[in-house]
Amino acid sequence: MENKGDLRAPVSQVPHNVPIPEDTSGIGGTVTVEINEKKISVPLGTTILDACKKVGISIPTLCHHEDLCIAGVCRICVVEVEGMRTLQASCSFPITTPIKIKTSSPMVRKARRHIIDLLLSEHYGECYSCFRNGNCELQNLAREYGVDTYNFGHIDKPRYEIDNSSYSVVRDMSKCILCKRCVRTCIDLQEVGVLEAIDRGDKTHIGTFLEKPLADVICINCGQCINRCPTAALRANDPSDAIWEAIDDPTKHVVIQTAPSPRAAIGEEFGLPAGTSMTRELNTALRRIGFDKVFDTNFTADLTIIEEGTELILRLYNALVKKEKTALPQFTSCSPGWVKFIEHYYPEYLDNLSSAKSPQQMFGALIKTFYAQQAGIDPANIVSVALMPCSAKKFECNRPEMNSSGYKDVDYGLTTREMARMIKEAGINLPEMPKSDFDSPFGEASGAGLIFGATGGVMEAALRSVVEFVTGNKTEDIFERANIIPLRGFEGIKYMEIPIGDKVGEAPALIKHLIPDWNWLKGATLKVAVAHGTANAKKIMEDIKAGGKFSECHFIEFMACPGGCLGGGGQPIPTTPEIRKKRAEAIYAEDESLEIRKSHENPNVIRIYNEFLTEGPCGHLSHKLLHTHYVKRGRYIA
Repeated sequence: MENKGDLRAPVSQVPHNVPIPEDTSGIGGTVTVEINEKKISVPLGTTILDACKKVGISIPTLCHHEDLCIAGVCRICVVEVEGMRTLQASCSFPITTPIKIKTSSPMVRKARRHIIDLLLSEHYGECYSCFRNGNCELQNLAREYGVDTYNFGHIDKPRYEIDNSSYSVVRDMSKCILCKRCVRTCIDLQEVGVLEAIDRGDKTHIGTFLEKPLADVICINCGQCINRCPTAALRANDPSDAIWEAIDDPTKHVVIQTAPSPRAAIGEEFGLPAGTSMTRELNTALRRIGFDKVFDTNFTADLTIIEEGTELILRLYNALVKKEKTALPQFTSCSPGWVKFIEHYYPEYLDNLSSAKSPQQMFGALIKTFYAQQAGIDPANIVSVALMPCSAKKFECNRPEMNSSGYKDVDYGLTTREMARMIKEAGINLPEMPKSDFDSPFGEASGAGLIFGATGGVMEAALRSVVEFVTGNKTEDIFERANIIPLRGFEGIKYMEIPIGDKVGEAPALIKHLIPDWNWLKGATLKVAVAHGTANAKKIMEDIKAGGKFSECHFIEFMACPGGCLGGGGQPIPTTPEIRKKRAEAIYAEDESLEIRKSHENPNVIRIYNEFLTEGPCGHLSHKLLHTHYVKRGRYIA
């Protein structure tokens, strides 16, 4: 966080992680410590927890998370430091002088067991019926420390009502252990701040403003709090029972679209390493479950690039040639968490949002129009399911605006975790499935659609086409293998300039009726930016409001979740920077393996415009089905 004065967090929650230099030898910034009688040297300021990791010693944690600032509230990570009267929290103890540490002395083990006992005494519910059974950090610690009885008792009635008002996130505070990860995630990581610790002492609990239901506050549905919750206090709102009911109904034609990020991550739910792509195995598993058709969301990601790219070109043409007042820079609109964030926090900039729907919603509209016509199926009998990495997609498909097909465009949004449970419920072990392809007519997509799953992917996909449209040169002639590396990686904000030069190509036939030529772009420089996580989105928006360099951009990609979709609120738990990196590697590797890697080269996209959207991108029919509008919500709660 660059300017702590701008943060919404209370002083106690202001991030205070200090980056440690990689090489401190030049300034004498190392300290020798003794951990369990083994001496090591660590950089000055290293926490005991990180020092122990260096020598392969595992310290249990509950409030600590690699993505979040230090809290030191759960105390499960306590260690014994020689000369100190009390045990110390290793996650928040900076090493500044030589010390001797014991990580598993009798006093330490006893303290940790007592902490687990105390947490369990106020933790309502039974593990065997809990959806986090087998993947609960509290349960794992109880097992590791041999806690097999309730030494301090156990409550048998819930202390709080379950809040399932939200389409996306369910809160069960009776399972909360007050680690405050969700609070720090919402305030520090996302800069939204709908959750906070309320009251004091034994009355402390995590709540919302005026204890309002989650659906009535300014939650953006991103689900990042779920990904960092160590227990089942937070979970996604699961529609799988309704989907099973549709599958079992012979009168219903049930189709599913799958996004790239779940395919790169779902293997983790079956014990595979992070970054193991399961795309074609998943296709087979979904058919065996009972889905009638399995389609690739990347197809409409390609369609999004054409529609959104055309919209951007029209905005630039109107501003530069027609001299009309135009909302620039154009913002991407495929992240529903980001869309709700701007609706609440920057409603005055809603005109800057692309009107293009997300790939999920474009797909839903096409399924109940074009596909229904082609297959001869009454759209009223089609149940459209979307497998997404994102809990906010559940809210998006329930938006009243998303019914341009005459029906609810997408009926249900499933997270990666929920899909894995459905597969297991069907008795299927995903890694053992034979490989199979997607179904036609939405089974062929480009690598450009695939990389939507990673931060910077939407921008890279767009530029792969825009560069060729405008310059007439192959993208590979400008960027090696068409990989636009400056837009990749996990830096919070990325900025790039692309000079167009004095040589331009012919306007492609698809949009020639809208833009006769590119002469008006000669000598221009295209300025683009990328941000992931709404805390970074806020930095860009504040810069735009102040007339900074981002106000001069033409196109900006925003993703609500850290890392983009691959770090979405519906992805497998746990999530860490390293796990997200592995998922990104899987997505980019699959992109490189494909023959078609640019959206405008997808033959099925061309077919859609030739046979169905005959007026071309941003035409009357495409505007009706593939574009939408959003709502000025503001920050106030009725």
